[in-house]
Amino acid sequence: MSVQTGDKIPQAKVYIMGEKGPQATDTLTLFADKKVVLFAVPGAFTPGCSLTHLPGYVVNADKIKAQGVDSIICMSVNDAFVMDAWSKAQNAEEIIMLGDGNAEFSRALGLDMDVSSFGMGQRCKRFAMIVEDGCITLLNIDESGGVKESAAEVILAAL
Repeated sequence: MSVQTGDKIPQAKVYIMGEKGPQATDTLTLFADKKVVLFAVPGAFTPGCSLTHLPGYVVNADKIKAQGVDSIICMSVNDAFVMDAWSKAQNAEEIIMLGDGNAEFSRALGLDMDVSSFGMGQRCKRFAMIVEDGCITLLNIDESGGVKESAAEVILAAL
């Protein structure tokens, strides 16, 4: 069962690229005392994620932050090296690129999926959420495979 609106963010270890390589961080630290928009994609460099999902947040980052958002985080079940390379390829410097390489956070959220039949293993469902002081105030999950409910424009309108 997945997290719901009103739930607290679960604790998990995730990775962000630092100056000296991947740095482990804790989800409770990332979301504490902040207003955060978190969106997740099934995979870095995949078509829908690279052509639509991430670019929407890149283009709207200033508008989203103007609504009182402290951080915009993009998560994928990829390692921090891949997330860093994807950030550079997409000019996404305003967005924190979060590697959930072991799908620990995705599983803790209950938003993981098995796409082994496509050769992709365990991944995260496409979703977006607004988190305030560690509490989920909005959760939009794209169940149909497209970028609809989790699009930057939808989240911006909800802010």
